[in-house]
Amino acid sequence: MANIEAFNRWDCSAIKVEDPGLQRYINIKPVIVPKTGARYAGNRFHKSKLFIVERLINRVMVPGHKGKKHKISSGSCTGKSTTAYDIVEKAFKIIEKKTNKNPIEVFVKALENAAPREEIVAIEYGGARYPKAVECAPQRRIDTALKMMTQGAYQKTFSSKKKAESCLADEIIAAYQLSHTSNAIAKKLELERQADASK
Repeated sequence: MANIEAFNRWDCSAIKVEDPGLQRYINIKPVIVPKTGARYAGNRFHKSKLFIVERLINRVMVPGHKGKKHKISSGSCTGKSTTAYDIVEKAFKIIEKKTNKNPIEVFVKALENAAPREEIVAIEYGGARYPKAVECAPQRRIDTALKMMTQGAYQKTFSSKKKAESCLADEIIAAYQLSHTSNAIAKKLELERQADASK
């Protein structure tokens, strides 16, 4: 039986998730066309069983709110699955060209690097609100990292000549290299610093 490759191009058989907390939540079993069309949207925790690249495509499609305000949508942020699919595929080709590595391996490592371990919640006690540090659930760690990556990429592409796929590739490479130019890494460090201060 032939080995299935992601986008019919990249082999995922040698990729390993090193973070033991995320191993059950990052699925690297590839599919040629990563698009289930929200078939399992209502099933709890089913997104953990989706191929991780499909979760990135879904997030590129709907990047979510930034600072409790709706993100301004532009030509590349339309909610169209084919547009998001093309952006991710082109971004992976750019990553492969720049790093000479399997782009899915780079993306998985970037995701591990960018996933926050702690965050803060507000606790109301006697009419006053206090921040309290809590551990971040593994599923939420991945969701947060994906959100920060896509929002960082869209932030850089909006009102600039740089294309979305190029910005997404730069964001993933920066997160892979633990660089502060990555929006996801910067936000993770900020979250963990706030959590440290409110212990």
